[in-house]
Amino acid sequence: MSKKTIRAVDALQEAQKIAFAPFVFQTSVTLKNLGVFDYIFEAKRPVSQIEICKALPISEYGLGVLLEIAESSDIVTKNEENKYELSKIGYFLNYHKMTEVNLNFTQDVCYQGLFHLEDTITSGKPKGLKELGDWNTIYEGLSQLPPHVQKSWFDFDHFYSDEVFVDALNIIFKSNPQTIFDIGGNTGKFAIQCCEFNSDIQVKIYDLPGQLKKGLANATAKGHGNRVSGQEIDWLSENPTIQEGADIIWMSQFLDCFSKDEILKILSTSVNAMNDETELIIIETYTDRQKFDNAKFILEATSLYFTALANGNSKMYKATELIELADQAGLSIKEDISLGEYHTMFICKKK
Repeated sequence: MSKKTIRAVDALQEAQKIAFAPFVFQTSVTLKNLGVFDYIFEAKRPVSQIEICKALPISEYGLGVLLEIAESSDIVTKNEENKYELSKIGYFLNYHKMTEVNLNFTQDVCYQGLFHLEDTITSGKPKGLKELGDWNTIYEGLSQLPPHVQKSWFDFDHFYSDEVFVDALNIIFKSNPQTIFDIGGNTGKFAIQCCEFNSDIQVKIYDLPGQLKKGLANATAKGHGNRVSGQEIDWLSENPTIQEGADIIWMSQFLDCFSKDEILKILSTSVNAMNDETELIIIETYTDRQKFDNAKFILEATSLYFTALANGNSKMYKATELIELADQAGLSIKEDISLGEYHTMFICKKK
């Protein structure tokens, strides 16, 4: 329905959905965690509230209030005999991998912090981060997050990066690189995949101390400790530097963690370490490169995580914005490649 022609009664209904959106979200999380979604779906037939209560440790009252709002929100359906089934929405909430990752990320990482969004906007500081820990940015505390929060953060991060690694590796190894600098290597997944893809490659991870320690430990555990090295770096320090000698400088879903001024600083610093043959590779999910509205919506919602919790000044960018910043930093984009469903790869050279 066109936004211009929507009826007032429908607009009012949509407004109420927004006003009570946290109630529906928490209902979905609770039904999922208590196993109600699984029980209804695995029954393979409509089931009554009493049947569910007998099977699961939930009171009739508790289940009743959950199912009522779930039905009104089209998460479950109820037939004439007052028996329930999962709707398609309920099915996706429980069994769709991307939705599961997004749901857990919102619940475990973002939910409490988003309460402080207004304070963040007015102050320019990630005021919601205090719900997770006492750090200036979330990246300083990733290695210290509670296990379930850390898992949800990395599951979210990896879900939107891992799918493109195989295609990316096939592209970047066409130039037969000997040394790759992995900027923001996190848990070392990319460095490990490089080593498993090519038996001669040397990878150097640049990251904050906590992530670097974890990434190097993971590489060693996989038997690649002799080919994966690392260097601590804080890109927000006054004069961060990386050494020369890389054939490829790799930045995957990294630059969106910084403001435009900080991105320009990172790219300019990298240009200083490049020679004419070095390739700087940027992989991001750009809001103006998405085929489907729901993908654009997810990215724009993720921007609010960066605002309220991560650092207070970064976001998911448009490709046009990164192209402009690369140009200002002294880079020219030699290849512009679509990867998978969401990602774009820029292969850059020094001007």
